[in-house]
Amino acid sequence: MNYGNVKYYDIANGTGVRTSLFVSGCRVHCPLCFNQITWDFKYGKEFTEEVEDRIVESLNDDYIEGLSILGGEPFEPENQERLILLLKKVRNRYKDSKTIWMYSGYLFDKDLKPEDGRKHTKYTNEIFSLIDILVDGPFINEKKRLDLNFRGSSNQRIIDMKETLKQGKVILSPLNN
Repeated sequence: MNYGNVKYYDIANGTGVRTSLFVSGCRVHCPLCFNQITWDFKYGKEFTEEVEDRIVESLNDDYIEGLSILGGEPFEPENQERLILLLKKVRNRYKDSKTIWMYSGYLFDKDLKPEDGRKHTKYTNEIFSLIDILVDGPFINEKKRLDLNFRGSSNQRIIDMKETLKQGKVILSPLNN
């Protein structure tokens, strides 16, 4: 897996101060995507264990609320296989003291969750169990709104993954308003 950037002290991609990882590779190709350069799976640098360890270590300060993973597209099968290791490492070290957000242009209940979903892999369900928030849905310029929290268009949802998994249906976060 490659990555385009790691932003330490990011305040735009989730609540509080966060570390944000921008993975490379995306097949969604939203028109007017803010990060088209990361569509290419070969863009950026190789995501090594050393980079992973720096990300995990960056979460150590109390004022860092958590980790956000964006793209590109984290739920491309090639990325899921590598990201599961990072997510496990973060959860093992910080338990629930840090939140984990993931962004996807795919829809949770159509493309990701169902066993026959086009992006469901053997890692997907475990990824869901390790993250707190999933922001799903493609960016649609006609639905662009600058007043939305943590997303670019009104079709995108901020899903509370803990409650969604507990209740067996999509539960939106209060941040969705």
